Formats: sequence, structure tokens, C-alpha cells
Amino acid sequence: MTDRLAIVGAGAKAVAVAAKAAMLRDMGVATPEIVAVERTAIAANWRAGGGWTDGQHRLGTSPEKDVGFPYRSTILPGRNAELDQRMMGLSWQSYLVATGRFAEWVDRGKPAPTHDTWAGYLRWVGAAAKLNIVEGEVIRLSLDGQSWVLHTGEDTVTADAVMITGPGQPDRSVLPGHRQVLSIAQFWQLAAEHERIDAERVAVIGGGETAASMLNELFKHRVSTITVISPQATLFTRGESFFENRMFSDPTDWTGLTLAERRDVMARTDRGVFSARVQDSLLADDRIRHLRGRVAHGVAADGRIRITLHTDRQGERLETVHGFDLVIDGSGADSLWFLPLLGQDVRDLLEIRLNGPLTSDRLQQAIGADLALTAVRPKLLLPNLSGLIQGPGFPNLSCLGLLSDRVLGGGADGRASYSTTRRNNEHQSL
Repeated sequence: MTDRLAIVGAGAKAVAVAAKAAMLRDMGVATPEIVAVERTAIAANWRAGGGWTDGQHRLGTSPEKDVGFPYRSTILPGRNAELDQRMMGLSWQSYLVATGRFAEWVDRGKPAPTHDTWAGYLRWVGAAAKLNIVEGEVIRLSLDGQSWVLHTGEDTVTADAVMITGPGQPDRSVLPGHRQVLSIAQFWQLAAEHERIDAERVAVIGGGETAASMLNELFKHRVSTITVISPQATLFTRGESFFENRMFSDPTDWTGLTLAERRDVMARTDRGVFSARVQDSLLADDRIRHLRGRVAHGVAADGRIRITLHTDRQGERLETVHGFDLVIDGSGADSLWFLPLLGQDVRDLLEIRLNGPLTSDRLQQAIGADLALTAVRPKLLLPNLSGLIQGPGFPNLSCLGLLSDRVLGGGADGRASYSTTRRNNEHQSL
């Protein structure tokens, strides 16, 4: 049994795992101690100052896909219905009831909450679950025998297993330090401070939801043209029908698809696509343009930022240069952001176990049913890389309840490897 699970970041995934563990403990089931190492606060990335939002934009996922969704636990045979019922006490609706806002939310047509409101919900769940927070930023991850050691600037945390969450740092950009190039964090800082952007030609790099939320904000500013730069042929709309959504909530049929089919589903529904709500806004604004290509580099010249794009056409790589008054790098999250944290001992272990360098594709294809790298001990759980093999909902907010089952249960059937009750354990120790 894993005695302690350390989670890097106190976001939605950490809160969901802590909530499920707390409910299991209340039922007398032995569970790992959950410790989240967080540099600021629970759900910081959903609030202004976290670098990813100003807190006022709307959640792209239904809030009813909360920490217990889809409420089909398989972790505790014979008692799963009871577990789901207990998790309902930490649901989005329960939060609204507890804060006196449920009736108003229903009467307003169940609108998507702001990011800041969603952060409030996650903090409420974290408090109810008594999530143990170790303050600090993980700067290195090393091994000590069969234990992980998480190093912060002032402390260390030892654990039997580690789960890495979060999108990484939002302060990277194509031309760091230049006043005409904004990172994600710099853009949202301006928005939070209500500073108006005034520019003729603006470029937004990225075709996913991070870039989409930036476009929503840019509509309010004094800009003449907004060019979205992305590798896709056009700005695709995210598939949001029952059939697409079901794959995120229930990955039962996912393993029956070929890898090519899975990648196609993820490309159409999750990566490099805009929500239907954002697309409606784009249609109503004639300042929006799209430019296909991958950004190679950017330079400052003649008062503008010159962006060099590479585009593949009929097997030939074309290179074009485009000038802008302001560039906003919204290329989004980096699922491999944690690699620089790995000590040499960890890198050696992973490269031996995975038979090669730590590439994105190699890591993705090594994710097991428990969302951890197979054949790696002690466990290293990487839910943000688990979409390709285990199901597209695990890297995002689409099935947090199922994610916690996998993490705590250790497999696709979700059954807890620690299903003996605490009472029995105590009896055996007497």
C-alpha cells in the first residue's frame, strides 16, 4: 500500500484525489496520506495572479463535472453507491447550497461560473477534505531508495508515490523580455489591472482554449486586427455533442480505438480547438484573421516584432515572415514542463525503464491504468499525459471522480488495493 502520495500542485486533480481519500477514510477504509506541495494556494491557476486567467472569464467545462463526476465509483465493491453519495456532499451543487447561491444559479439558467468562482469551489472542497498543503515550489525531484524526495527552496517532502499536475509556468514567450511581446502571465496581469491594449496589428499564437480566452479578452481592447497563428488549417470548433462528451466521461471504449483514431478524436475535441461559445464571438468580430504555420522564432526590427513561420505544403517546408505591433504568446500549457525538475538519478531510472529518451510520445505510451508510468517504482503518476492511452478526460476536468478512483485504486477497475478497513488493520496490529 502507498502510505503517502505527494502531489505537485494543489489544483483540481489534487483536490479531487484528496476528497475521495477523505470520504474513504470516513467509511473506515485505509487510504494514503495526501500531501500537495503548492507555492501559493489551492486553485491558484484559476484566479488572478496565478498567470493563467484574470479570474473573470467563464469556465469552458460544465461545473457539474465536479470533483466527484461521473459518480460511478468502482473503487470499493459493495459500497460504491455509498461512496458516491458521500462525494455528492462535495459536489458543485452542494457548494452553491452551502454558500446560498443555488436557487439564483438555477434561475439564471445554470451559467458557467467564472474561473474565480470555480476556484472558490475547489478551495471549499479542499478545506472540507482537509487537504494537507506544504507551502513551497518544487525545484527538484530525486530518489531515496524506494521513496521520492520533493525538494523546495526551504524543505523536503518524502513520499511513496508522486503525482505531477498543472500546466507549467505561464511566463514563457517567443521573445522574452521585449515590451511588444507578452507571455500568458503578462497578458492576464494587464487584464486584471484593467490596462487597455492599444495596437494596430496584434498576433495571438495558439489555437487552443488558452488562446481562445485571450481572444475573448482582446475583443474589449482597442486593436485594429487580431491574427491567430496556429498550425491547424483553420480555427476548428470543439466537438461538444453527446458522442464526443461521452468519451471524456466514460473511456470504456477508448482502448478499442487505434492510436491514430485516438489522436484524431483528441485533435477534434480537445487540442487546438475553440469552444462553440468562443467561435460565436469570433463570427461576430470582423477583426479576426487566421494564419497557418508554426512559429520558428521572433525578432524585433523597425519598431515591430517579426515572426518567422514554417508551413508544410505538399511535402515542402515554406518560410514566411510577418510583422506585428504586439505579439501575445498563448501557445498554452506544456505537458513536459516538469522534466527540468528531475534529478539525474530520476532521469536515469526513467530512461532505463522506458528504453530511451524522455520524449512526449514515449512517456504517453507508458502510462498505465493507474495513470502512472508502468514498470517505474516508486510510482510516478502523470495524469496530464494519460489521455492518449487511458482516455481524453483524465488530463482535464472531464472525469475527476474517475481519475481519483484510478489514482487511489491503482487500476482500470478502480478497486482499492487497500480495501481492508482501518478497523481490521488496527485489530491485526494488536
